[in-house]
Amino acid sequence: MQLETQHTTRAERIAYLADALRGLYQGEPTAASTAGGRTAALARLQEFDVQRYADTRNHTTRRGVSALSPYIRHGVLTLAEIRDYVITRFGTGPSVAKYVNELAWRHFWQLVYAELGEKVHQEIEPPKFRRKGTGKRRFLPEDILTANTGLVCIDESLRELYREGYMHNHARMWFAAYLQHWRGEDWRDGAELFYQHLLDGDPASNSLSWQWVGSTFSHKPYYFNRQNVEKFSGGDYCRACPLATGGCPFDATYDDLARELFGVSQDELNGERGRQPRDRRR
Repeated sequence: MQLETQHTTRAERIAYLADALRGLYQGEPTAASTAGGRTAALARLQEFDVQRYADTRNHTTRRGVSALSPYIRHGVLTLAEIRDYVITRFGTGPSVAKYVNELAWRHFWQLVYAELGEKVHQEIEPPKFRRKGTGKRRFLPEDILTANTGLVCIDESLRELYREGYMHNHARMWFAAYLQHWRGEDWRDGAELFYQHLLDGDPASNSLSWQWVGSTFSHKPYYFNRQNVEKFSGGDYCRACPLATGGCPFDATYDDLARELFGVSQDELNGERGRQPRDRRR
C-alpha cells in the first residue's frame, strides 16, 4: 500500500502511523446515535464473552462476535474503552489479543481515511490480477437487490442485511468476493449497497474492506470455495441450497477457482507473500 502523504520516506510514514495508532488508547465516547444509546451499548459489551471470540468469530451461524460495531461506528463506544474493558475482565489471553487486534484494524482503516479522505472510494491501486467481467459501474442486478440469486449463502446474508441492517463479517467477505469476482460487478456499487443498509456502515471500513477483497488495497484478491462456506456455516447453507448437488459456482478447489476467475494458478495468485492455505479438498 502506498499512502499519499507528506511523509516521504518509509521511516517517516511508519513513525507517523505509530504515533497515530496511539489514538487507540485515547478518546471519550460522543453522543449516542444508535438505538438504545449508551445504556444498550454497555449492556451489550458486558454480555460479550471474548473468550469464545478466536474460535467462533468467523462462524456465520454460531456467531461469537461482539455485535458492538454499530455503537463503535456512531461513537457511542470508543475502541479504547472496549479494549480496556475486555482486558480488565478477561486478561490478555489469545482470544483477547485477537479481538484487540481487530479493534486495531478498525482504527487503521480510520488512519488511512484520515490520510486519503474521499479517495478511499476510488481504487487506491490497480487490481493485482485480472478480474472476471468489465467491472463497469451500473445498477446492481435484480437478483442481488431482491436476494434471489439461488445461492443460499448469499441470499440469506443479503436478506439479513435488508431486514436487520447487519451482515456477519465473514459473509460480507463472501458476498464482496462473489459480486466482484464471480459476477463482475464494480466494487463501488457493492460498497454503496452496504452503506445504504448497514447500521455499522462506516466509509473507511466499508470501502477499504471491499478494496481488500478486490486487491486494490492488498497484494492479492480474496476468494473462497464451498468448503469454506460449509466450514463456517456448519453446513447449514449448503444443506438448504438447491444448487448444492449441481450448479454451485463455489464447488471447486482454490486452484481451479484461481484459474477460472483470475487466469492464474493459486500459487501464482498467492506469490511469495501469499498466506492463504493450500486447498486440501479432494
